[in-house]
Amino acid sequence: MQDIDNVGKTGRHTMAFEMMAHHAFNAREEAEGYAYEGEVYWKDETVAYCDELLREMGADPEKVTYIEDPWVGGGNAGPAIEVIYEGLELATLVFMSMERDEDGDYLLKDGNRYSKMDTYVVDTGYGLERWTWMAQGTPTVYEAVYPETIEFLKQHAGVDYTDEEDRLVAEAATMAGGLDVDDVDDVEAARGEIAAELGVDVERLRDLVEPLESIYAVADHCRTLAYMLGDGIVPSNVKTGYLARMVLRRTKRLVDDVGVDVPLDELVDMQAARLGYENRDTIREMVRAEEEQYRETLERGSRRVESLASEYADRGDPLPTDRLVELYDSHGIQPETVREIAAREGASVEVPDDFYALVADRHGDDDGTDAAQTDSRAEAVADLPETDLLFYDDPAGTAFEAVVLDCFEREDGYDVVLDQTLFYPEGGGQPADTGTLRTDDDSFAVTDVQTVDGVVLHRTDENPGSGAIVRGSLDAERRRALMRAHTATHVVGHAAREVLGEHVRQAGAQKGVESSRLDVRHFRRIGRDEIEAIERVANRIVRQNLSVRQSWPDRNEAESTHGFDIYQGGIPPGERVRLITVGDDVQACAGTHVERTGDVGLITVLSTEPIQDGVERIAFAAG
Repeated sequence: MQDIDNVGKTGRHTMAFEMMAHHAFNAREEAEGYAYEGEVYWKDETVAYCDELLREMGADPEKVTYIEDPWVGGGNAGPAIEVIYEGLELATLVFMSMERDEDGDYLLKDGNRYSKMDTYVVDTGYGLERWTWMAQGTPTVYEAVYPETIEFLKQHAGVDYTDEEDRLVAEAATMAGGLDVDDVDDVEAARGEIAAELGVDVERLRDLVEPLESIYAVADHCRTLAYMLGDGIVPSNVKTGYLARMVLRRTKRLVDDVGVDVPLDELVDMQAARLGYENRDTIREMVRAEEEQYRETLERGSRRVESLASEYADRGDPLPTDRLVELYDSHGIQPETVREIAAREGASVEVPDDFYALVADRHGDDDGTDAAQTDSRAEAVADLPETDLLFYDDPAGTAFEAVVLDCFEREDGYDVVLDQTLFYPEGGGQPADTGTLRTDDDSFAVTDVQTVDGVVLHRTDENPGSGAIVRGSLDAERRRALMRAHTATHVVGHAAREVLGEHVRQAGAQKGVESSRLDVRHFRRIGRDEIEAIERVANRIVRQNLSVRQSWPDRNEAESTHGFDIYQGGIPPGERVRLITVGDDVQACAGTHVERTGDVGLITVLSTEPIQDGVERIAFAAG
């Protein structure tokens, strides 16, 4: 998203790209010696394959340049070779042979020290769009990647140039790399330099290339939207949803500005069809719903712009960039629209060339977890073995015997560590089990259960003492209610996808004894008919009395078999993944479940409400 302002202008930037690759993992003793003696797959052989590919595609060997430079990233480092053809970078060949080590012998350009690895890794990246462009020799990457779309857009925007104008545009394209907003302070000044080089008036050049720049960007953005919406991203005001919204609204403005007389959902659908998406109707629905919301936002936001512009006009000051970003973030007002409204109020607006990159920076963090907070408990349990979790093999069990390994005093009680436990620690939206620990002499209430680095901590009000043998007893009714609730959550989520569409993804969940809630990503309010349909589908699954199966496959096997949709509740750590399968619904899950869907009992949808833009909350009860 950092290059969004360059798309269409430079002739080479695209928002989405496909990185082709080949890899090798040289894991053997004395890997360095073998690598540089040519006895394992390393630099010489990698470059030879690249040469062969270039020759097969008809490239002139005299126009190929290989540039070697140190590479660092992600805690690893090594030499890298850039593959340049007639000034265009086609590929980067990375040879990871070092890892970050504060005591390492090698100080590299990032200021960190590194040492040699035992495994030498070849990691290459070939930009598919760049190779397509190189092979076809078109003025820009866009004609090579989106030829039919661009011709369609030109026809429907009334863009028709003479042969002489086409020649001038093609010549300007060879210099368009000089419009990169990351490299120049003033794009329009850079355009003036290109016009001078071509010997034409800058206004004439602008009139010719700006409509094409918009058309190029529309073609590219529509493909990006097809990828994003087709893969289940719902436009919203947070994270990846916000980026989808930003791209969609920018595309809508470009379509309107250049005068393309085709609905935006149809343009996105053209790209979705080429990419082979089966959920094209849902993609079009999302685009139309977002357009409608955008229109409503513009109507409300325009009044805010008028007020703000009048305020700054009275001061004699231009509207600052942070206000532009705020208006876009909070009200969806494009900076160009702000400039038009502000001009009517007598206020000036300078739109930064990298405006959309600035906006993207504010929302760039994806759905990754926040950095872990320092926890004194982690230090306390560092030398203890992981707790043996009995509830996976005996989910219906409520009594067990264990040995106390250690006990830590806290402000509100004690954290007791056992060698094994049936108590489920809070996690994945499922509350912790409660119950008691008993010795021959005393009984201790367990009021909370947490896990730290695989060690389960049982919160009690007294210290049973290290080495004590305890008998654990769960609150059986609470456990059974939470098992029903957790399985019901999977069932309701499956029902929501069946009714609302495959784009529906879990955004959060909380299981409870009396009622539970499931937050799903969806692009509009859930209607009464849809609520009833979700309830019907959920109870149909309950009546089918399907088996609720657990398995522990290797992570790679799980992902290759079921895809990344298994991670509805987040990505768990570890080489193996626990999968819960209910019919054809498969999810990675660490919670406790009933044996069959019939054990869940009647599911009742209590309510639905939007908790944030693009996220609907479904409250329900089970049993």
